[in-house]
Amino acid sequence: MNKQLKTVPKFANEAQEREFWESHDSTDHLDWSKANKVTLPNLKPTTKTISLRLPQHLLDAIKAAANSRDVPYQSLIKIWLQEKLHVH
Repeated sequence: MNKQLKTVPKFANEAQEREFWESHDSTDHLDWSKANKVTLPNLKPTTKTISLRLPQHLLDAIKAAANSRDVPYQSLIKIWLQEKLHVH
């Protein structure tokens, strides 16, 4: 079944475009089955600072493990969390 697609309007600025897409379904305007997957290798994920309270003995053990691997302990914590969640 071929659906007749609506044309995407021209926008004067990004704010107008954002407002339009917030109230319209993109599948009425685009055929997502023909979309190409892209890789953005230089895109850095946004980070958020958190406060994490750990018992001193646990923090000492993490720091020792990080030192033996020659990585910063906060980086090692992130690596372990990614491995546990299987997020890459």
